Amino acid sequence: MMTMMIMSGFTKNSTWSAFRVLQHGNHNYPICFSYFRNPIFSTSPMKKKPRYAFDKIDDALALFHQMIHTHPRPSIVDFTQLLGTIVRMKHYEIALSLFKQMELLGIYHNIYTLNILLNCFCHLRRLGFGFSVLGRMFKLGLQPDTVTFNTLINGLSIQGQVAQAVNLFDDMVREGYQPDLITYNTVVSGLCKIGHTTHAFRLTRTMEERGCAPNIVTYSTIIDSFCKDKLVTKALNLFSEMTGKGIQPNVFTYNPLLHAMCNTGQSEEVIRLWNEMLANNCKPDVVSYNILVDAACKEGKTSEAHDIVERMIQDGVQPDTVTYNVLMDGYCLLGKMDEARKVLNSMMIIRGCVPDVYSFNILVNGFCKYKRIDEAMELFREMSQNGPFPDTVTYNAIINGLSQLGRLSVAQELFKEMSAYGIIPNLITYSTLLHGFCKHGHAYKALELFKVMLNSGLKPCIVHYNTLIDGLFEIGQHAVARELFHGLSFKGLEPDVYTYTIMIKGLCIVGLTKEAYELFRKMEVNGYLPNSISYNVMIQGFLQNKDTSTAAEILPEMVSKGFSADTSTATMFVDLLCSDTTGQLIHKIVGNCKLC
Repeated sequence: MMTMMIMSGFTKNSTWSAFRVLQHGNHNYPICFSYFRNPIFSTSPMKKKPRYAFDKIDDALALFHQMIHTHPRPSIVDFTQLLGTIVRMKHYEIALSLFKQMELLGIYHNIYTLNILLNCFCHLRRLGFGFSVLGRMFKLGLQPDTVTFNTLINGLSIQGQVAQAVNLFDDMVREGYQPDLITYNTVVSGLCKIGHTTHAFRLTRTMEERGCAPNIVTYSTIIDSFCKDKLVTKALNLFSEMTGKGIQPNVFTYNPLLHAMCNTGQSEEVIRLWNEMLANNCKPDVVSYNILVDAACKEGKTSEAHDIVERMIQDGVQPDTVTYNVLMDGYCLLGKMDEARKVLNSMMIIRGCVPDVYSFNILVNGFCKYKRIDEAMELFREMSQNGPFPDTVTYNAIINGLSQLGRLSVAQELFKEMSAYGIIPNLITYSTLLHGFCKHGHAYKALELFKVMLNSGLKPCIVHYNTLIDGLFEIGQHAVARELFHGLSFKGLEPDVYTYTIMIKGLCIVGLTKEAYELFRKMEVNGYLPNSISYNVMIQGFLQNKDTSTAAEILPEMVSKGFSADTSTATMFVDLLCSDTTGQLIHKIVGNCKLC
């Protein structure tokens, strides 16, 4: 039953009753005991500390085989220590295989070996089997200990089942088991990961009431979560509480605070925290320096960011891929593409820091943004030949760059190449290419691509329809554009402000100003307030169709909403006023303005 509950989720009061079902051996529930056919067990405690350490897993396996062929065999304590070492090397599948061999040989299991087995299942994300191990403990008469529950709670947390982890924690306490610091920290971490920072903070108060003092890990976890939630004042208050209790902050405590201060532009506080770190003999790590580099780049201070990178090297902290990626991105934001390329060539490759696909994507996107498409293509081909292989983001950037410049045939070839290499186009890929086709007057090709998109199983969003409708109006296919618009509701989509504005502009171009004006008024009824672009498009539509009277009526309304005429609207009005020898138009505008 426990296995089934973990797979489907369980209620707060169900956990311990399920344990009792396991303990009394109700065989109506599909608990997996295939790893435990031999019922022989031992309850002798493991007193020796782990004494095995290996550079290679083969050495550990050789020792295991030597142990099982030794007569008399070593104790279960020795086997448990060896298995624990293998698990610390993260060879979980191998550990499971060795457990199986031990069982077949009749080697006794105790609570320590079963806890190690449980840990393997949790790390392999096989929680159902993990809870079966718990059931086996009950059937063998073994009592689970705090380590057992810590392992299960952690297993639930790392799989995102934090609510179930909290329920298990509550049941553990209710049944008289004493949580330790690891238990509390595991639950605190899980709660913070799902954004329940306040709940995690309250748990620290419960800890203290139960005689378990929070440590640096507890405080650092909650401080980090408060910072991510932009509750910097609460983070600083907790930091003060921690230091007031004599707990020395470490780099994991300072880093989220540094990041929060940088994000809020509190440069003086950043300097204060940095100096405090150094005064407390807390050496900044690569993450600390990356935070400063990122902040400088976001402020456009790439020279300062470069100096920080040089300083971190002098301080004995080696920049990582993230450091150089952030620096490259900073240069790209300022259009300093040659400097960004130097970072890749000189600082990363020469200094032995391997660029990843994100490193190349930053540069490819930057070159495309500044219309240096040939250099972007050069990098793209370099990736294809030498690695890392381009991903969907790379292809999207290149296709967008080519489409913007009208090189649609090359963009199409790359689109086909994606599928050939097993890279699946996403909504952004299709949106980019659709926009390219429509922008350069190839709405029919856009429609063909749209059908391919539908056949691929992707569900278009309103952005894709907006692009198509606009493109169809541009080539005079207003009937098809209107058909797409009126069919949106059948697709489960609602037009947005941009959809309405595109329709209004398109209808005005073909002289259907009455229909356009009805749609303009319908926008607000449907919950979409016209924006500045909507007003300007509507006014221009009337002026283009010689309806100066209605245009003059809408102009004061636009102004009263806080919008102003754009250059095109203003120019059209000026031209009309210059040709208005009777003065009727200016009289109309002034009159309407007085009414507003």
